[in-house]
Amino acid sequence: MALINRMSRLFTADVHAVLDRLEEPEILLRQAIREMEEALAQSEQQVAKLEQEAVMLTERQRKIDALLGELGQQLDVSFAAGNEDLTRRLIKRKLETERLAAHVAERRTACSKTLGEARKKIEEQGEHLDVMRQKAELLSASTRGAIGDDWGRSEFVVGDD
Repeated sequence: MALINRMSRLFTADVHAVLDRLEEPEILLRQAIREMEEALAQSEQQVAKLEQEAVMLTERQRKIDALLGELGQQLDVSFAAGNEDLTRRLIKRKLETERLAAHVAERRTACSKTLGEARKKIEEQGEHLDVMRQKAELLSASTRGAIGDDWGRSEFVVGDD
């Protein structure tokens, strides 16, 4: 049993070594950079949507606050007029509007929290992307340097002999 395990590990290591030789690190790194750029673009789109939702919720909150002020004035008038039926309906409507205002405030809070997290994620993705780009530049520079160094070697120079 131990011999079989060792043989399978040896075979797996040989397969991985062959795959490592077949894969070109520069091409894989460029692909990883493209994928990171796509993920960053998607995150930026998500942030744009969240910002748009935050603006919409702020506008809705402003309209609800204006409606609550208007309902307060109507309640004052209905109390002064002594119309109990109208007062009940206005109180019910004001309570419903206050519940809606609380719900919108909760959504605004959740949206701003999500927006902050998304912005932090974008910042981290951007930093990681910059690191990967620097690695790609170093890899391509070292590859070009290695090729250029071969031309200056003395074994290629033809002597007088």
